[in-house]
Amino acid sequence: MALGPRLDLRQSQSLVMTPQLQQAIKLLALSNLEIETFIGEALDGNPLLELGDGAPAAPDTVPDEIDARRTTLESSPVDQLVAEGRAADDRPLDIDAAALDTERDTGDGERGDWGAELRGPAGEDGPGIDERGGGEPSLAEHLDSQIGPAARDPVQAFIARHIAGQLDEAGYLPVPLREIAAELGVSEDLTEDGLALIQSLDPTGVGARGLAECLILQAKEADRYDPCMARLLDNLDLLARGELPRLKRMCGVDDEDFAEMLAELRGYDPKPGLRFGSGGGEPVTPDILVTPRKDGGWDVSINQATLPRLIVNRSYYVEMRHACDDKAARGWLSDKLADANWLVKALDQRQKTILKVASELVKQQDGFFRHGVSQLRPLTLRQVAEAIAMHESTVSRVTSNKYLHCERGTFELKYFFTSGVGSTDGEGGASAEAVKAAIKQLIDNEDPKAILSDDTLVDLLKARGFELARRTVAKYREAIGLGSSVQRRRQKALAGVR
Repeated sequence: MALGPRLDLRQSQSLVMTPQLQQAIKLLALSNLEIETFIGEALDGNPLLELGDGAPAAPDTVPDEIDARRTTLESSPVDQLVAEGRAADDRPLDIDAAALDTERDTGDGERGDWGAELRGPAGEDGPGIDERGGGEPSLAEHLDSQIGPAARDPVQAFIARHIAGQLDEAGYLPVPLREIAAELGVSEDLTEDGLALIQSLDPTGVGARGLAECLILQAKEADRYDPCMARLLDNLDLLARGELPRLKRMCGVDDEDFAEMLAELRGYDPKPGLRFGSGGGEPVTPDILVTPRKDGGWDVSINQATLPRLIVNRSYYVEMRHACDDKAARGWLSDKLADANWLVKALDQRQKTILKVASELVKQQDGFFRHGVSQLRPLTLRQVAEAIAMHESTVSRVTSNKYLHCERGTFELKYFFTSGVGSTDGEGGASAEAVKAAIKQLIDNEDPKAILSDDTLVDLLKARGFELARRTVAKYREAIGLGSSVQRRRQKALAGVR
């Protein structure tokens, strides 16, 4: 073989993340209010950009069809929205391809201080602003991180998350449960169940509907809620007025026990929510609006009230172009025009992508919007991504920090994604409640001489169309208060002896 220099041609493909593409991905994950801030900075840095007063306008270098398509997207039925694919002019901003990246103690307080605290959640006492670290998670975020693992099913988790969003700064629930039940379309029992989940989370006392309930929750947690403490907490108004002798007689305790009870009470936190950042107390502005149509469908639109309109001032560009004498100035101006055109197009692409994802989500969760949280179905990011031909991580970005407003209230998009149980036919999933009902029915009907093991339950459930692992069956069985096969065999044997 001869050795010597030669020229070879090779062809290869690679994914290049340009700065503009990286910025497009960043824009997709921002909420409308964050986009407002971003646009403000863009206006300061580019003299060719300005806010439009009327309908949204696209730059001269972008085809007119984009504006027409935006209007169609905002008013068309959900099915039409889903059917629309990506237009040819969207390809330079193909965020789906780019989505392949790796982004992915009051213990020493005096009685007078307690009198002030006993005025309840509306009082003005509490930590100063310097005591609440600005970068700390809000109370709602702190509770949200606990709800998923603690909830027994998606419905309870959804209701609990909604209640967490209703809590005030101190951690109290100021909204009557009947109003929450009516808003979500569920029974008051289910709403009570969601509140019970919130009240079981950290910090203890959160989710209370008043000061007394807040302290009762903490007393129960400390295993100090005996009849004497109950009478004390039922008469906090006497404690606030300093009528200690009368209160002591009502509790039926001596001086030493009463002093101990007061010391215990002073160790509780009357406003547990104030330990966290104030982010959860800020009003939520929805990014997406869902309204019913007369024909029974849904209109899905971007909340234009929070989305400033950018336009490119072409006449100002021409004026400045004529005034530029040197090549460097003209190059700078051309760069600013290109940046302005790209940004307007990127924002338009972002809007269309959000609408497409939100429309599919509304279509998938149609039962929730019509009948309430009881009809919330299992849904994953992958299901939505496959339905609209986008990458899963793109859907994840779209649903991050975005809120949807409908007749039932305002909800974060991620709350519509709930886990479910696999089915053997491969068509979607079954609700956890349906699985629990099947397990209970099988166990209720089991032969006392042939108690069903968890492995046997797995096989029987599979025959009914539920695809579950043994550990999942055990988890659901325990959640509905049913013991293991050994425990049930013992219980039924004792019942037979009796």
